[in-house]
Amino acid sequence: MKADLQRWLREEIAIWRVDRSEFTKVENYILGSSAAVITSASLIVGLASARAGKGPILGGLLTFALADNISDSLGIRLYKESEGCGERRSRLATALNFLSRLLVSFSFAAIVLLLPAAQATIVGIAWAFVLLALISYSIARSTRDEPVTVIIRHGLIAVIALGLSQCVGYLIAGHL
Repeated sequence: MKADLQRWLREEIAIWRVDRSEFTKVENYILGSSAAVITSASLIVGLASARAGKGPILGGLLTFALADNISDSLGIRLYKESEGCGERRSRLATALNFLSRLLVSFSFAAIVLLLPAAQATIVGIAWAFVLLALISYSIARSTRDEPVTVIIRHGLIAVIALGLSQCVGYLIAGHL
């Protein structure tokens, strides 16, 4: 029994060993980071438009940072497994997605926690566009596309998401 446990432990450790170059690949961070940027900024804008205070906005961000993050990370894992990437790459993709989303989400929560609600909304939107521009630039570099075009394309998608979130917030504020 002890030998079985040791063998299992060696196999588990071997699965977690990864080539360090995997940590520098942009694609290992893109999905989680971009989703966290758009969703966090949209939550702030939508809830602020619905006249929610800092508490509900912070609660929404932290709930998203944990619950939706776990759900999305499971989705990444299932996708990687269905691609036949192997256990090692599936675990790495899951872990990096989770960590990148968590860090981005917590950065928006810190903005809401530290600033008054009106300022947090403005700073949150600005932070979202800074992060999205950095992500877009990284994508453009790795795909050899024109960075300005990629940044504008992704920025327009963010504007649509933020605009829709604001409309929903105003509808809620006007009817509840």
